[in-house]
Amino acid sequence: MTASFLAFPTFDIERNGVRIHGRIGGRGAPLLLLHGHPQTHAIWHRVAPALAERFTVVAVDLRGYGDSGRPQADADHLAYSKREMARDALAAMQHHGFERFGVLAHDRGARVAHRLAADHPAAVERMLLLDIAPTLAMYENTSEAFAKAYWHWFFLIQPPPLPEALIASDPVRYVRSVMGGRHAGLAPFAPEVLAEYERCAGIPGTAESICEDYRASATIDLAHDRVDIAAGRQLVQPLRVLWGEHGAVGKAFDVLALWRERAADVSGHALPCGHYVPEEAPVELLAEALAFFSSSSSSLPHPAGQPGATP
Repeated sequence: MTASFLAFPTFDIERNGVRIHGRIGGRGAPLLLLHGHPQTHAIWHRVAPALAERFTVVAVDLRGYGDSGRPQADADHLAYSKREMARDALAAMQHHGFERFGVLAHDRGARVAHRLAADHPAAVERMLLLDIAPTLAMYENTSEAFAKAYWHWFFLIQPPPLPEALIASDPVRYVRSVMGGRHAGLAPFAPEVLAEYERCAGIPGTAESICEDYRASATIDLAHDRVDIAAGRQLVQPLRVLWGEHGAVGKAFDVLALWRERAADVSGHALPCGHYVPEEAPVELLAEALAFFSSSSSSLPHPAGQPGATP
């Protein structure tokens, strides 16, 4: 992990008894970073320092991941709904004095960002999502190719305790198998960052949290999406979507067409990488993010008296 990213001060907040852990650095308009599975906020280590030269970067661990809390599961999977995760993210930003901000998010974090923008439109100024199509659309349009590539979507939602037991029996193997089984193998991941993912996967309760995250996406999250669709709600923020040309999402789905069903202002394209965009194509991602968020950064002032720490 880059030394400049490690220099970002860490923070912990608590919302409804759940600890949310993260880092904050930089100075300027606020920008929230949300990671995916089975990773942590460390996924941003190659782009966050450069982003912090223009923005106040707030990178958090989703509940159930990293050093954030792991609430107990409930029968309806509400504790791990993207609605609850979005409230965590909003609370983290408000803790630092930010009521309106940009969002850059990957994978599971991008699904949280979708719900955050839908439920709290006044808070999200614009967002950049990485390598996802809308969750409901992906489930409803599952093909053989997608099911084979995203086998974990269907494995992790099986009833407990089987998926949890298999993950917990060897968390390091799970992390390396899931991440190493994609386009570029384990080569894109810095050894110290991969070790961090493995450490966090071994924290007690992680296996249960991962499964509940995915069970929520296959149940309560879909119900929330269907309510939005039935009501004709669309995302009002400018939305940019990038995906890996070597990944499964762009090959299995018409990404832009699906997002244009859910948002009014959508743009985007593929990048020359696989699924893990921030670690496989950091230079390309940084250029995209700086251009997209800088176009409106003047409208997102840093709160007086609450500067971020310059790394």
